[in-house]
Amino acid sequence: MALIQMENLGKVYQAGTVDVPALEEIDLSIESGEFLAIMGPSGSGKSTLMNILGCLDAPTSGKYFLDGEDVSELGREQRADVRNRKIGFVFQGFNLLPRINAVHNVELPLIYGHVNASQRHEQARDALKLVGLADRADYLPTQLSGGQQQRVAIARALVNSPEIILADEPTGNLDSRTSKEIMMIFRNLNRERKITFVLVTHDHETGDLMDRKILIRDGKVEGDERNCGEEL
Repeated sequence: MALIQMENLGKVYQAGTVDVPALEEIDLSIESGEFLAIMGPSGSGKSTLMNILGCLDAPTSGKYFLDGEDVSELGREQRADVRNRKIGFVFQGFNLLPRINAVHNVELPLIYGHVNASQRHEQARDALKLVGLADRADYLPTQLSGGQQQRVAIARALVNSPEIILADEPTGNLDSRTSKEIMMIFRNLNRERKITFVLVTHDHETGDLMDRKILIRDGKVEGDERNCGEEL
């Protein structure tokens, strides 16, 4: 069984009295351990698809099965529970809280999961070690470079041991050298820890580093390509 299965999925937003379709007839299957990109021009629907994949939003029609569970019609609190158990997020803007240090930023998902303080601290430090920032645990975000801040964000995504990491333009604010370092971390985590990675990106160089590219245009899947997974 696929880790992610979407069947005839659609999403419609309402603008006043007008229905605005964002996604139509999406059929998509993603196996556990895949390393893939969702690509498309601005307004294509890729961010809407990412939001539904991450249980941040619900489809208007069709079905979405995550690890065999039908999450299509779950309520907000139920979706939040699924997110906390199965999914980690990495964003372009890092989304770190500026007044708390790296280890406390990484601990945040564990607080929502009601993990006790000593266990939170240990898991957060272990996650920072995975991304090569064990020696920066007590630094504030303002004391870290952009690449280091993104590593903290990756550690935060890892701290709950998710099955899936969803990354929305994760290298968009980084220079080319740092972008390559971040992508290498993703690739190593995918290979060594078997985490499924789904990246939303408009950058073709980043897309070419993935094993598979899903191409979205006008709310529909326009293409599904297999890459060789160009080496970093």
